[in-house]
Amino acid sequence: MKQLNKYIDHTALKPDASKEKITQLCAEARTWDFASVCVNPCNISLAKELLAGSDVMVCTVIGFPLGQNTTAVKVAETEDAYALGCDEFDMVINVGKLKDGCYDYVRDEIAAVVAAAKGKTVKVIIETGLLTDGEKAIATRLSCEAGAHFVKTCTGFSAGVATVEDIRLMKQNVSGDVKLKASAGVRSCKDAVALIEAGADRLGTSAGIAIISEFPKA
Repeated sequence: MKQLNKYIDHTALKPDASKEKITQLCAEARTWDFASVCVNPCNISLAKELLAGSDVMVCTVIGFPLGQNTTAVKVAETEDAYALGCDEFDMVINVGKLKDGCYDYVRDEIAAVVAAAKGKTVKVIIETGLLTDGEKAIATRLSCEAGAHFVKTCTGFSAGVATVEDIRLMKQNVSGDVKLKASAGVRSCKDAVALIEAGADRLGTSAGIAIISEFPKA
């Protein structure tokens, strides 16, 4: 296992994410050298400023949290975030379209966001808590076909949390170099290690410091 801190996207996505909270988030990310901070689009510029000179990336969310925006809106969000210097993009699929069997729509929308990100990392949130196992497998495969870099479990704003079982199922359905991100409900070192051992390459959590603090020291 690589350094546990570099698995963590240190996250603040709640509606009350004030300048003070984002400043604290970025200071913590610097101190603990996390992989990234994940913030709402309006906080990208502040996070970029606060993290300048560090190797902590700035991640934002697209179509968050419902995924029900039009494709054009998701693309515009991605283009705007790219222009602001965002490093990674976590987009929410249209779960309703997936359940309707509109697989071309879901695939094409992901591909449009990937194109708008111009080679930067796109993580696709499939909202596992709303899907059957069959739908999780299909959503994972569609994400890979569309050129995504990661498939991610949950937003944390709907039903469900990241589970070992879901990560294992998703792992069985990824292809190429596509990685997995476990997000929602990752609160302890035990949770984190179990998800990583199941196949997660990144963890989305607001409990990163608690997780790292619990990790056994060499």
